[in-house]
Amino acid sequence: MIAAALLALTAFSYGQAGTDVKNAADDTGKATKKAAVTTGHATKKAAVKTGDATDTAAKKTGKATEKAADKTGAATKTAVKDTGKGVAKGTKATGHEVKKGAEKTEDVVK
Repeated sequence: MIAAALLALTAFSYGQAGTDVKNAADDTGKATKKAAVTTGHATKKAAVKTGDATDTAAKKTGKATEKAADKTGAATKTAVKDTGKGVAKGTKATGHEVKKGAEKTEDVVK
């Protein structure tokens, strides 16, 4: 009878240990799921913020590029005007010198 009682108590203890292990596994599974969901939400938020930051950076880069292009265009236009004026002056001066040389040549020929 004592042996039967000990056997019953042993069986009950093993049964209780199995239940405890099952409960621990369930708790671990729930905690893992909760952690995964939280991580997923955090990852999603980070991705949205990264996307917003990338969009903002792209817009700022576009505006800066546009400004630089405008300034380059304006500087090029000014340089072309200045070059044109210089060429015109040089051509005019050359024309006067050629005319003088031609007049001198004409005088010498006469």
